[in-house]
Amino acid sequence: MSVYLHDIPLSQAQARLREALQDTDLWRVLGVESIPLDENALGRITAEPIWAMVSSPHYHASAMDGFAVKAEDTSGAQPSSPVQLSVVSDQSSVQAQYVDTGDPLPEWANVVVPIENVESLDENEQITTDIRGPKSIRIRAAVPPWSHIRPLGEDIVATQLVLPAGHTLRPVDLGAIAASGHQNITVARKPKVAILPTGTELVPIGSKLKFGDILEYNSLVMAAQIKAMGGEPTRYPITKDNFDSICERVQEAAQAHDLILLNAGSSAGAEDFSAKVVEKLGQLLVHGVAVRPGHPVILGMVRNENASNEKISNEERDMSNSLLVPRISSLTPIIGVPGYPVSSALTVDIFVEPIIAKWLGRRPNELPTEMATLTRKLVSPAGDDDFVRVAVGKVGGKLLAAPLSRGAGVITSLVQADGLALIPSGVQGYEAGEQVKVHLYRSRAEIEKTIFCIGSHDMTLDLLAQFLSKYDRRFASANVGSQGGLVALRRGEAHMAGSHLLDPNNGEYNISYIRQYMPNIPVKVIALVGRDQGLIVRQGNPKGIKSLGDLSSSERSPRRKARVEPSRSVLFVNRQRGAGTRVLLDYHLNLMTISPESIVGYSQEEYTHLGVATAVASGRADCGLGIAAAAQALDLDFIPLFQERYDLVIPKQFADDDLLAPLFELLADRGFREAVSQLKGYDVSVMGAVILEE
Repeated sequence: MSVYLHDIPLSQAQARLREALQDTDLWRVLGVESIPLDENALGRITAEPIWAMVSSPHYHASAMDGFAVKAEDTSGAQPSSPVQLSVVSDQSSVQAQYVDTGDPLPEWANVVVPIENVESLDENEQITTDIRGPKSIRIRAAVPPWSHIRPLGEDIVATQLVLPAGHTLRPVDLGAIAASGHQNITVARKPKVAILPTGTELVPIGSKLKFGDILEYNSLVMAAQIKAMGGEPTRYPITKDNFDSICERVQEAAQAHDLILLNAGSSAGAEDFSAKVVEKLGQLLVHGVAVRPGHPVILGMVRNENASNEKISNEERDMSNSLLVPRISSLTPIIGVPGYPVSSALTVDIFVEPIIAKWLGRRPNELPTEMATLTRKLVSPAGDDDFVRVAVGKVGGKLLAAPLSRGAGVITSLVQADGLALIPSGVQGYEAGEQVKVHLYRSRAEIEKTIFCIGSHDMTLDLLAQFLSKYDRRFASANVGSQGGLVALRRGEAHMAGSHLLDPNNGEYNISYIRQYMPNIPVKVIALVGRDQGLIVRQGNPKGIKSLGDLSSSERSPRRKARVEPSRSVLFVNRQRGAGTRVLLDYHLNLMTISPESIVGYSQEEYTHLGVATAVASGRADCGLGIAAAAQALDLDFIPLFQERYDLVIPKQFADDDLLAPLFELLADRGFREAVSQLKGYDVSVMGAVILEE
């Protein structure tokens, strides 16, 4: 078998799976069940129309507390010439009868006069405080027939359609069903989905991690997705990379479930068992789909009869509970889900949601879409449907989409994402400023309350987001470096930018760059923090690094010979071009006459301080220039070298907007200042100082 049979287009892959399900009579509602009408019915899908068994109300009912009368008896009543009606128990002479809201209307009455519109009288025709038990009442305005009455069937008429089939039950629907006379509801059976994580390197959540271990949490995410879709997930224990073991587990799951999600092992790696398992146990339909992330998706059908259960433990047999799954077909669909977290989650959304929807008889869930302007260029392989995670904000009346990390293993990019921008197959990307369709994860109301920040990364921005949530504000940021942030402000693509650009000519921060990149744009520059910049190294500083001079790999740096040589050559990790930290590094390298070409790893770039710290912690680099808080976060050592000021640059039009008002409150908030002070290497004494206002 080839590594990938074909990278076929997404639409073709979906069509192959749909045709296979149709051929096995599985492209329909799988089954129905009757459940009690109670709060547990919320979210279930009606399997058949619900018709009213009774009317509601089933009698003419009073809509107000008041007196039931004949409308004709009120004719001619005026403020100066009221009508007086007797309220007596003798039915032969009754002219008015007190009724509470919801009481049946007496057969002889055709109107209710609200209690606040009558004068209650005693036996002496004087006003009485017993307003509900008077001897007579006085009315000073005529009332038309059927006023303040809920006629029989006003809400529901017996035999009328209450809800159609394929309807997702909401709280109010449960009330309507009850009002129409039902005690039970016929709903679609929840599809049972088996989730099988595989991989020798995987360990359960809560394990003490050893080198090379990977926490298995994809099954948790997928199970939650299935539950949200209306299915019933079963998470199986981790199966090690053994072909026979995986075959046994798949056979077991096929007996008890409508769909199998086989996670990991679907790539082109040495232990690529998933495709072979599907081929052995059934039919391999697709191996490889032209979609990013999610290339190595497997689609197939496996047999579900005559599977051996001899090696299944009691616990696993209880988990399967195979007797609960009525069999429609001798084949069970199986999807090989890629192991990377983002690929895994998107594969379930793309391939599983339409199947679950069909099995439940509802319409597939569709995210709302909006056209948004890209804040930076996006490049995409021409042959793939590329789903790009984006942060979304509304700036100056324009909806913007800022691309986030595109790594298939970066689960936090989905957490931070406000939506997905689709670059369709055949398009090689979009330029900054172009319009792109975004499938929104958040409502427009949330986006309207989002403060959009593009620029330099700083860990205080995460604290800012946390504190702003208490003010009903969202804070979304994209890390493109200080210069990139100023350019974004010039183009009207952000409310603010974090910046710490050092001017080598005068030692001042940001002002000259603002005038260069944002000419004629009035701004307000607020100091956020002072912070330490230095070299981030592993614990114990094994390379003996003390200064920038130790980064040079040769005699190109004349100062380096005077220093103690590090034990071995130093591998550096840098920040991206345009980042304030990169500008700071280049400034000091120039002062020390150290050539960038003499630094191994100078061209290896990260977009955040935590990215630099992670590179050092993982061994990809020996050191990198960054902030002390990033070193502290990953338990690394820090060699302080410089102090700098980190500012917030805000165009005046946004600085005066109510959206940003809570931000300025926070800069003076004691709790926020104390939280920032807990981070290593920060000085909050400058926080809130106005550096420039034009």
